Parts: sequence; structure tokens; C-alpha cells
Amino acid sequence: MDLQALRARLTDHPCHDAAERAAVDAAVHLIDARDDPFDQQDHALHLTASAIVIDPQGHVLLHRHRRLQRWLQPGGHVESGETVDVAALRETVEESGLPVTHLPGGPALVHVDDHPGPRGHRHLDLRLVVTASASAPFAPAPGESPDLRWVTPDDPAITADPGLSAAVAAAVRHLTRP
Repeated sequence: MDLQALRARLTDHPCHDAAERAAVDAAVHLIDARDDPFDQQDHALHLTASAIVIDPQGHVLLHRHRRLQRWLQPGGHVESGETVDVAALRETVEESGLPVTHLPGGPALVHVDDHPGPRGHRHLDLRLVVTASASAPFAPAPGESPDLRWVTPDDPAITADPGLSAAVAAAVRHLTRP
């Protein structure tokens, strides 16, 4: 992974509020301070990747996280040698079984969030918008949560989580910009 390119991408990212600015600054600092800012084995604080999956009708995919027991966007840890863009797609396919793609213009980072993760970890989550068809059947990989659903952006599961709500709003703005 080209960490300097990721650093530049984060530095150029338009933050939507102070919380996102703090998360971006923390992610840039982590890239500057570590050889592997994705390493979850030696460091409780690390970068992760997730996808705000939106279908052509504007519905958002959520899954009930099996450890946290909360409705969240698909995502997780970035594997060794993997890019954030690939990790967001891989995690979504693993967790939903849906074929997903980046936008025609290429991968779009729409939000960065700092939040607690499982096992006492802290995640600086890089969130990309991707598309999928809501008519495709769910087929999560073995061991993944079977609880998946399509919701509207104003669904209470989204609006109750400030980070998720901000990410979905950023994804919708990105998709609807001229």
C-alpha cells in the first residue's frame, strides 16, 4: 500500500465537521508515526475500511455486527498488502455476499470516523461509498452475521449513530453532486 498516497488523499479530504477533522488528523498522524497503521495485532489504534453501500434507489445497506450487536455499514480490517479501496469491497462481499463496485469515477472516500472497536480497540475508519443492487440476494460468508437489511438514509438505525449518519449524508451528497 502506498501510504504517502493515502496520506495525501486524507489531507485533501473535505471534512464536514470538527469530529471528522479530528479523525482525519489522527489518521494522518498514525500514517506518519507507524510503518503499518493497519496493524491490529500490536496496536489497539489502527486504520480500518468500510463501505457505505447505496443501491440505485438510494437505500443503504446495514448489517447487525455480530460482536457489537449494532446495525452498521459493512467494513473491517485492512489485510496486509491490501488497499483501503479493496478492503472496503472485500469486507462488503464477505459480510453481505452482494456484488459491489466503486463508483464509475473510481473509489470515493466520503467520511472518516474515530470510534471504539471490538476487544478494546479504537478504529480510525476510512469510509468509501460503493454501489450494489438491492435485488441481489444476501449471502454472507460463514461466520458473518446473517442479519442484513436495506434502509432509507433517515432510518433510526442510521440517525441514532452520529458517525454513521454523517457518513451516509456524505455519501448521498457525493452521489448527488453535479
